[in-house]
Amino acid sequence: MIIAAAEPHDVTKLLAFREEAAAWLRGLGSDQWSRPYPADKLLATIEAGTVFMLRDGHTTAGTITLTADAEAGLWTDSELTEPSMFVNKLTVAREYAGQDLGGRLLDWAGDRARRAGAPWLRLDAWTTNEALQRYYLAHGFSHVRTVREGGAVNGGPRVSGWLAQREAWSVDHGFVDRAPTPERLRFAE
Repeated sequence: MIIAAAEPHDVTKLLAFREEAAAWLRGLGSDQWSRPYPADKLLATIEAGTVFMLRDGHTTAGTITLTADAEAGLWTDSELTEPSMFVNKLTVAREYAGQDLGGRLLDWAGDRARRAGAPWLRLDAWTTNEALQRYYLAHGFSHVRTVREGGAVNGGPRVSGWLAQREAWSVDHGFVDRAPTPERLRFAE
């Protein structure tokens, strides 16, 4: 499988991925991703070079967003002085479920964060999705705290405030990495 930067034409696929994941989560009794994500905000993250697609031939198997920019109101000023990369919108196509592609994408993200000079890989997860929280804990993350105050990027109250982190380490994730070499974080020297 190949991982590469998303391109603007991938917006439609990414929105469909999110809808597929939201439907699956609804079936599990979760309201995660029930509010539509604005296409213009998604396009902006693609154009910023922070969205990556995992492809299996011509099929998109998964996606992950990895950025040095933290969502406002989640991490403390002290935490934000520590070089970190932040995982967002990790999604695996249902047809690829059960292969731990999500875990391998997290390993890829940790490797990329380390190469950018960040010792921390951080994320915020859906506050009420305890199964997802257990998944991240099983993949080496430690819960930092849960933030419930503030608003969501796509409107409404904050719903994704379960914060976790793990060290960013180099690992063989098994993907052919065609993503551009990560830039060194400006404060990671």
